[in-house]
Amino acid sequence: MARFNKDNIRIALQGFAMVVISIITLAATSIIQFYYNQRQLYEEATRRAEDQMEATNLRITSVMEKVETVVRNNVWGARNRLSQPDSLWTVTRRVVESNDFIVGCAIALRENYDPDKGRMFSPFSYRRGSTFGSTQLGTEEYNYLEKEWFVKPLETGEGYWSEPYFDEGGGEMLMTTYSVPLTDNDGKIAGVITSDVSLDWLTDLVGSIEGYPNAFSVLASRTGQLMVCPSSALVMKQTMQNIARTLDDSASVNEVVQGMLAGKRGEKAVLYNGVEDLVFYAPVERAGWSMAIVVPSKEIYGELRRLGGLINLLQVLGILILIYLIYVFAKKQQDLREVSKKKNRIENELHVAREIQMSMLPKTFPPYPERNDIDMFGIIVPAKEVGGDLYDFFIRDEKFFFCIGDVSGKGIPASLVMAVTRSLFRTVSAHEASPQRIVTSMNDSMSDMNESSMFVTFLVGILDLRSGHLRYCNAGHNAPLLTRPGRAALELEVTPNMPLGVVPGFHYQEQEADLCSHEGLFLYTDGLTEAEDSSHRLFGLDKLLDVAAHIGNDSAEMQVKKVVEDVKEHVGDSERSDDLTMFVLRFTNPAPTTGAERHLILHNDVTQIPQLADFIETIAMESKLDQGVAMSLNLALEEAVTNVIMYAYPEGSDGLVDIEAIIWKDHLDFIVTDSGVPFDPTSISPPDLSLDAIDRPVGGLGIYLVNSIMDHVSYERKDGKNILSMTKKL
Repeated sequence: MARFNKDNIRIALQGFAMVVISIITLAATSIIQFYYNQRQLYEEATRRAEDQMEATNLRITSVMEKVETVVRNNVWGARNRLSQPDSLWTVTRRVVESNDFIVGCAIALRENYDPDKGRMFSPFSYRRGSTFGSTQLGTEEYNYLEKEWFVKPLETGEGYWSEPYFDEGGGEMLMTTYSVPLTDNDGKIAGVITSDVSLDWLTDLVGSIEGYPNAFSVLASRTGQLMVCPSSALVMKQTMQNIARTLDDSASVNEVVQGMLAGKRGEKAVLYNGVEDLVFYAPVERAGWSMAIVVPSKEIYGELRRLGGLINLLQVLGILILIYLIYVFAKKQQDLREVSKKKNRIENELHVAREIQMSMLPKTFPPYPERNDIDMFGIIVPAKEVGGDLYDFFIRDEKFFFCIGDVSGKGIPASLVMAVTRSLFRTVSAHEASPQRIVTSMNDSMSDMNESSMFVTFLVGILDLRSGHLRYCNAGHNAPLLTRPGRAALELEVTPNMPLGVVPGFHYQEQEADLCSHEGLFLYTDGLTEAEDSSHRLFGLDKLLDVAAHIGNDSAEMQVKKVVEDVKEHVGDSERSDDLTMFVLRFTNPAPTTGAERHLILHNDVTQIPQLADFIETIAMESKLDQGVAMSLNLALEEAVTNVIMYAYPEGSDGLVDIEAIIWKDHLDFIVTDSGVPFDPTSISPPDLSLDAIDRPVGGLGIYLVNSIMDHVSYERKDGKNILSMTKKL
């Protein structure tokens, strides 16, 4: 019952997760849809507002251009009448009577321009409805000499639209004035000629936006004075700055105000009386004014929000139906879910295991693109998600170390043994140069921990990339094929030996061969030759040899691919029962070389050590070494040889020390061989030079010195002899 309840809870949680995902998906869909619809409505409102402001701007500009044109056209007539000031009334009256958009016109002369007319003289004509009148503006009560419409054009020398003002004693109305400097026939400033435009006309001109009944317009002067707004009580009595301070969202409104005062164009969402409004603003560049259209947010998005509420209601209903369907489905599919879950978990774990296993093996080809002396390619196709086949390789000291192996069994156990085998190969071969000792060491290690009685067929090879000399050791694996350009392939002669992990302490035999340029080895596991077709016929060694006879001239990669194609053709649709692994290497050094060899044989007598100096001097001359390098080589060889003479043979016995020098183009090889007692000098720990000489243990300095001078030092015991190999790069 507990198990049943846990399963139900798990399925319920899955169903809950599906509901949550569905809710999130529907919510996300609604949000995205709402966002884009809202964006479209916003863009539509923006377009309408901009169209409205542009149309208003054009109409205002059109009127201003007309006013400016009228004023400039009458400058000439006013100039010709300056000598007869009383005739200026004719000009001002004609301007007002001829242009119904002008409510007043004045010619204001500068102070004391005509002494007969007094200090200030300004003929002014105006319109009051359908009647016209005239008056003289220049009085002590109305000192036009201080008015903006008079001062600014004289300062700038250009036409000027004034700030809106209430013209007391003149037009007796809210107006704005356009003024142009007036000069006499001598070019001297005589005064200004002006035309007035009523703000009532502007109020009729600035309107609302079609489709938004509660939207309203605002027109402000360059200093922020309200020229047009919904409340007539605020016109010319308040500035936008003062009103902004009283509103809920004063910061946002102030941002709009600052933008309008700066003559910018833009839009902003603000709060007005607790309601969100969208403000669109733009400049009236002709006069330096700014206009704004305020649209309540609910008028733009109201219908969308109502529709969104209905959609949300339908989504909730859909979620409820989905919950019911999930409940019914979960009850009927409980067992199926469990089986599927277990299967998926196993497949996922196998997939991860395969990725880990494949990541351990070389998979980048060519791995050494800078080299032209070796060509290789490998492939592993597991019969299951994971398998027990492996291959590996690396280059050390101009020698190509490689291996191939096949673990008994299949699946995860085989893959684990494969991983251990590959790690052991890398660990042991890192400091060993003998295939026989590598295989022996691996076998001893694997035999000690082989509680599952699994074994590994294995082959290790070391190819000298300078000469093509191959040393290899087999542990029960298939014999590689020797591929040769233009010639039939044949099996490499191998001693079977015992697979790894079977018998601890087994004595493995090492073998040697030489590869000529462009000859190669085709290594494989038995999954290749034992591949079966639908009639259970094996691919077989004979067919492999037949295929290999025609691929000797191909690259390593092409050799593998051609064999793979033949295997696929043979197998057809049959399921593979074993892992398929192939690894091909081709020795492509165009001119395999051997170095010049020099020998010196000494007895284990310290009195013969001076001969070593002459031997090194001869080699230094042939290699054209400088004196410093020759001295260091002599010191290293003297340390190694002295160690053999002193300790390799029992006291009183006669023994030989064979010193072989091989002179290469870019390095020197020294091989010191003796038949004395086994001793590996490379196993000695380096001395702690931080200690005083009296505190350091005796010994270790000699091999430390050799390691310091030489670029590579290695030791092996072979055929009852100690072999110490040293390399010095030139």
